[in-house]
Amino acid sequence: MTNFGEYFAPADVKRWQLPALGIGFVGTLIVLGAALFFPEYREQALRSWLLGFIFWAGIGLGSLGVLILQYLTGGAWGVVTRRTLEAGSRTLPIIVLLFLPLVFGINSLYEWTHIPNDPVVVHRGWYMTAWGWIARSAIYFAIFWVMQRYLNNWSAKQDQTSNPEDSAKYLGKATAFSGPTLVVYALTVTFAAVDWMMTLDPHWFSTIWGLLFVAGWALSCFCFVVTILAFLSDKAPLNRVLGKRHFHDLGKLMLALVMVWAYFNFSQFLIIWAGNIPEETSWFIDRMRGVWGWIGVILILFHFAFPFLVLLQQDFKRRAKWLASIAIFILVLRIIDMFYMIGPSPRIHAGAAHGEFGISWLDFVAPIAVGGLWLWWFFRELTKLPLVPMKDPFFEKAIEHGHGH
Repeated sequence: MTNFGEYFAPADVKRWQLPALGIGFVGTLIVLGAALFFPEYREQALRSWLLGFIFWAGIGLGSLGVLILQYLTGGAWGVVTRRTLEAGSRTLPIIVLLFLPLVFGINSLYEWTHIPNDPVVVHRGWYMTAWGWIARSAIYFAIFWVMQRYLNNWSAKQDQTSNPEDSAKYLGKATAFSGPTLVVYALTVTFAAVDWMMTLDPHWFSTIWGLLFVAGWALSCFCFVVTILAFLSDKAPLNRVLGKRHFHDLGKLMLALVMVWAYFNFSQFLIIWAGNIPEETSWFIDRMRGVWGWIGVILILFHFAFPFLVLLQQDFKRRAKWLASIAIFILVLRIIDMFYMIGPSPRIHAGAAHGEFGISWLDFVAPIAVGGLWLWWFFRELTKLPLVPMKDPFFEKAIEHGHGH
């Protein structure tokens, strides 16, 4: 067996931490300054911060979901990606900190905080109050913390044991834990997505909303993991671990999630459009007009059709750098998708009228700021443990699989 220490992240990963922190810190100061010293920018700053938060937190929380999934399904792809997924799941503390501006700015972000006598808000009672929203968010984060805590602890203990039976025991615990946990995770993401995103338009609802985020965050996670692994694939120690078949498997999973994302979106559109209820169809009508309509076409063509056709090619999926290029492309479309959801939603104060297209410089600065801080924490976590679970009972088989034909 190769020396334990040889499997830690290369020095390049540590060098990424300081630039990420610097970019995130400066960007945060700019957004914070705009919100505090220019009241006319406050609502826009919070909407832009929500855009960055929902994208980057989606990668972190998506990592937790995929981590749970890989324990249930097994496979070589799960073994070689586990430590990257674990590092993503351990970004939960910074995700909570990045969520705080939304808590303090709730009255400047959500329209329902200004229409307490609206029949819809009255009907929902305590559920649609600021304290109810904050309390539920705290519960969501507590649930996510318990999940990642147990899974990361068992994985770390597996590294510390020299007994194969103990290693198998910890793997068994994680697998057994992941069964019911996956159900709880999907429900928690659903409630969180409804609170954080759907209530931007308090009069609109969709019963498939939660699944859109479960699939979308999983897709974001896979694209991010592929990008990281592709960059490290030609550097020690992963150059001895990762093979073409690993990336082929990850490419197939990306393809599946691209199709699932498209299926859920089309299902939502078709059912709501066929029902033709004004309270439901208005959300789509706003997004079919003017520039928003063209962004919808862009999402259909480039978030689904183009990646779908590219990822069908077997040779493409086996080339790490090529697969990473389409992964980065999809990530760009993922944030455009989040912008498409947030942008036309009702505004409280001055700015673009309801449904009117508008884009602010803060829509670029805030996601970069959030991303810098999140990436700094992620790279920090990635260096704490070996990049692969070398004590896993299936580790050697996973390596063999990746280098097979």
